[in-house]
Amino acid sequence: MNRRVVGIVLLTVLSLTLSSARGNWHVWAVGETARVLRSAPPAQGTAVTLHAARNEWESFQILMRSDAPVTGIRVEASDLTGPAGHVLRTTDMRLFREHPLHLTVGTVRNDHFKPDWYPDALIPLRHPLTRKPLGKARFHAMPFDLPDHQTHGFWIDIHVPPSTPAGLYRGTFHVTSATEPAVAVPVSCTVWPFSLPDRPTLRTAFGSPAQRMRAYYRARAKTGKESSPSDWNAVETECADMLARHHINATPVAGSLTPVARADGSYAIPVDQVNALRRFVDRYHVNAVQVPAPTRIVKDPDREQKKMRAWLRAWDEAARLLDRPEVLFYTYLRDEPNDAEAYQFVRKWGRAIRSANTVVKVLVVEQTWAQKPEWGDLYGAVDIWCPLFSLFRPASAARRQALGETVWTYTALCQLKPTPWWHIDYPLLNYRVPAWIAWRYRIKGLLYWGGLSYWRAVDDPWTDPATYHGSGTYQHGKQGRVYNGEGSLVYPGRAVGYDGIAPSMRLKALRDSIEDYEYLAILQRAGRAAEAEKIVVPLATSWFQWAPNPSRYESARIQLAKLIVAAQTAGE
Repeated sequence: MNRRVVGIVLLTVLSLTLSSARGNWHVWAVGETARVLRSAPPAQGTAVTLHAARNEWESFQILMRSDAPVTGIRVEASDLTGPAGHVLRTTDMRLFREHPLHLTVGTVRNDHFKPDWYPDALIPLRHPLTRKPLGKARFHAMPFDLPDHQTHGFWIDIHVPPSTPAGLYRGTFHVTSATEPAVAVPVSCTVWPFSLPDRPTLRTAFGSPAQRMRAYYRARAKTGKESSPSDWNAVETECADMLARHHINATPVAGSLTPVARADGSYAIPVDQVNALRRFVDRYHVNAVQVPAPTRIVKDPDREQKKMRAWLRAWDEAARLLDRPEVLFYTYLRDEPNDAEAYQFVRKWGRAIRSANTVVKVLVVEQTWAQKPEWGDLYGAVDIWCPLFSLFRPASAARRQALGETVWTYTALCQLKPTPWWHIDYPLLNYRVPAWIAWRYRIKGLLYWGGLSYWRAVDDPWTDPATYHGSGTYQHGKQGRVYNGEGSLVYPGRAVGYDGIAPSMRLKALRDSIEDYEYLAILQRAGRAAEAEKIVVPLATSWFQWAPNPSRYESARIQLAKLIVAAQTAGE
């Protein structure tokens, strides 16, 4: 079966069907990285089996369908009880209702697109920070009224606290309604005897959703559609917390780190700003901080070398005072240099920055080989290469890595070859596969544009999935080719009762991907990389070839966990 079809069709076992005078009421559960469309028929399996390390999130879905309407549906969470009475508490769980979007036109390149309602946005039951119940809003999690002959679902996140004893934990969730008998959903979770670190190994650069939202709300306020949030500090905090819980780097508020010129020609970042940064990176587990490009300070890095180096030394001193050696400082020097002039710009500025021997690394969104020979190469000007998934060449990348340079990667709408494209109408697994492929090639970071909240192409992201339009034919009532969900992995929180952002199923799959990478990083640090590769390579062979079955990744993750446990035991 085609990988795109497999990723959309849902798998699991043993269905619960309750017959009543009003029709058949089906409830089933899914623990794999897959999306169930509204038209999907009932599947089988109410029992949920999970495996997680300490300090890890695990998820499952409860799906339902009926021949007749079912009203007042609620999902009731349960503590999971484990060894010696230890408990995974409901306070460490988060419950969402899956909100579907109607896709009538597929993303460009999707030859297997099927018009349907695609669940993606997640409506939380409680406020993401205060954990208080949400009040009246346009959308709410529950109670939920299930229309007849439609499949809908709930998403449940379970966090395993770092202090949790290893072992098997069990409990029972219940699905209740006003019109049908309650359905029991047995849940078990095996907690492994190792922990994931607070600060992830895989670096991410996804931008700031709060910063992107400012432009969105300004535009809406000008047209009288919607007012801007009254408390942007609260929005910044909620966005940073959301990113941290998904292992994505939060971004300090713009302008919160500013080198100040002194009379002697030197620069310094105020100590109070450095202290605030330390609190920020510790609270949100940040592992990389983007530094403004020195092009803001000097016009020519050669003629103004002294000034530029003085400015860079301010960042060196800030890094020293921060005292977090695991936090990378980098500058995003140039986005996709695509002509000879842009290549010359990167060479000039990149080499000037690198010659200063600064902690600030030069990141360029370009492949590790020259786009055109006549432009020359960028060697000696780049610390961090960031090619598209489809423009990654293993041999070329390995040569740069052997010289101490780093490779990241990213995805964007313009890729021409079949890679794990990040759009709503592609399999949810596409968001989990990249970290496996990245580790296989020792890629250290993922980049994505848009700040996760690129909504300006649509009036309402909760109802219109076509968040980006390229040039081309007329689709979705707008001019241009459609890219469903491009640049957007979150939704405006106001629609569900708070200012900030609400997550998507795609964001959850990406979080799981970053956690998978952590398993592999643990094994690599333990000297077990070769054993891990035997598990990874058959699944994630390249950016153009990967296993389409979500269950294989779940099985592989269990194998990786057992290797970690064995490595720990051998080291005792």
